[in-house]
Amino acid sequence: MQSLVTQIPADRIVDWDSFHAVFADCLGFPGYYGANMNAWIDCLTCADDADAGMISRPVASGELLTLQIDNAAAFAKRCPEQYEALVECAAFVNYRRVEVGHPPVLALLMIGSF
Repeated sequence: MQSLVTQIPADRIVDWDSFHAVFADCLGFPGYYGANMNAWIDCLTCADDADAGMISRPVASGELLTLQIDNAAAFAKRCPEQYEALVECAAFVNYRRVEVGHPPVLALLMIGSF
């Protein structure tokens, strides 16, 4: 299975506003992105649908979009609520796809000591 790795500079995340700004910037969410976790889930559920226009660099069908979370341990300590939401919502993106017969589309790669 092929994977596109997108680096997420978690050191720039300090609160919910910066969480959504960093992900929107790194993934190229559309201008109407709602900056909440439901909108985050919606955008990433369509990570392999170029016609949906939910991210700027969609992966091909059957491929994974890997989010490389830099300085993950420091992020988890600094922003435990956002870190937990990231892990849970990434899992939900894949669950929601599998429930309708599509393959998972999202992976997390945590860089930094825990």
